[in-house]
Amino acid sequence: MDGKGRALDNIFTERLWRTVKYEEVYIHDYSSPREARQALTRYFAFYNWQRPHQALEYHIPAEVYFRKSTAEQTESE
Repeated sequence: MDGKGRALDNIFTERLWRTVKYEEVYIHDYSSPREARQALTRYFAFYNWQRPHQALEYHIPAEVYFRKSTAEQTESE
């Protein structure tokens, strides 16, 4: 994803990492790598299962993903 003309591929990933840094990493002072891993695990669970996203019309990612996944499964049957 770093080749010429691939900048648009990175937009979503870059936005995710910006959010993680500003909402989790920069506001906590982790005392160890283990503590950082545990905190990031909790944050990603929050990010995917509780945090509404403007780009998803204020739905949570898991809700949108599983609704789409269920709809695709129904169409294929």
